[in-house]
Amino acid sequence: MIESKIPLAERMRPSKLSELIGQEHLVGEGSILRSVIASGSLPSMILWGPPGVGKTTIANIIANELKTPFFTLSAVSAGVKDVREVIDKAKRLAKAILFIDEIHRFNKSQQDALLGAVEKGTITLIGATTENPSFEVNSALLSRCQVYVLKSLEEEHLQQLIEKACEKDVELAQREIDIQEKQALFNLSGGDARKLLNLLELMVESTKDKKVVITDDLVIERAQQRVAIYDKKGDQHYDIISAFIKSIRGSDPNAAVYYLARMIEGGEDVKFIARRLVILASEDIGNANPTALIMATNCFQAVSMIGYPESRIILSQCVTYLASSPKSNASYMAIAAAQKLVQQTGDLQVPMNIRNAPTKLMKEQGYGQGYKYSHDYEGNFADQEFLPDEIKGTKLYDPGDNARENELRKRLKALWKEKYGY
Repeated sequence: MIESKIPLAERMRPSKLSELIGQEHLVGEGSILRSVIASGSLPSMILWGPPGVGKTTIANIIANELKTPFFTLSAVSAGVKDVREVIDKAKRLAKAILFIDEIHRFNKSQQDALLGAVEKGTITLIGATTENPSFEVNSALLSRCQVYVLKSLEEEHLQQLIEKACEKDVELAQREIDIQEKQALFNLSGGDARKLLNLLELMVESTKDKKVVITDDLVIERAQQRVAIYDKKGDQHYDIISAFIKSIRGSDPNAAVYYLARMIEGGEDVKFIARRLVILASEDIGNANPTALIMATNCFQAVSMIGYPESRIILSQCVTYLASSPKSNASYMAIAAAQKLVQQTGDLQVPMNIRNAPTKLMKEQGYGQGYKYSHDYEGNFADQEFLPDEIKGTKLYDPGDNARENELRKRLKALWKEKYGY
């Protein structure tokens, strides 16, 4: 049994860019990040991508290759005081890199504490995030950073990681490892190198025999035996949020509030949860219950002001309401169909009657001619064409089969007769 206290994923962490598997678009030969490192003029940056794809590794490699003092903080546990202490140390150095893991968890005041030091060049910031920095990083700080997007690892990368670990790791090299099937390792890791190596190590540790035979059934069985906990650092981040969203979509308030509790107990960012609820309110409920979006938006505003522990009550109210609401993805499907149509048909001409006519010349050319102002007509409706000629009569919004949208369908059919097939 492996006795080392250092996990396999840590033992296999690359120390050079040439050893990194994946992210060729960023660190491959001739890539932008490799060129920046070679120049020695490193900008502050945000590394954005899913867990276990190399964000922390790249930050460490950059510091090693540039021989620059390297400080690291985790946004889960660090506060403004910790940030200021690092900045004070950096002021006594010619150059310093500050790596902040999960920078999306820093609140506004914590991010503001970084701003001056980044602007003056006291520190070169490298932030890592699994969340869209456009939403989670202050615009002032984001404008001073380059954003580099990392991708999930493909199966070929995961295969390379397994082969490299079995060949190079001293602990694994002492065992005879026969990997007969790999698909379960690939599927359960989800493109996350850390998850993959943790699973591989679990398979090896789970037997005392010198020969280790790994099959898909064995991987699934041993992985399920592990106690399911919510990993604040991201290992189960996507699994739990996926189960949470699907439970609400599936109208199960019991499962939904259970997964909410898993995230709360795990210390998940309250705004991350609330933001997902706002998206879901439109994507999965929509016009079946328009109040859902109002509830979710108010929930986001409320928990942003209050925070834990009281915000758990607000989240629970919103989650159980959304889960219990009628569901419709008609609005989501409508915009998806409309975007696909735009991509297929390109820039079609807007009908002349509904074009804007701010100048005399435009009016003379027929802009706005024949437009019927709806409020001048009975029922505030006038039958006229709004879509370009090439796609007129195309139905993009098909109301769902629920009480509210059936009313909308009835109204649309009365207005448009047979034009859109309502």
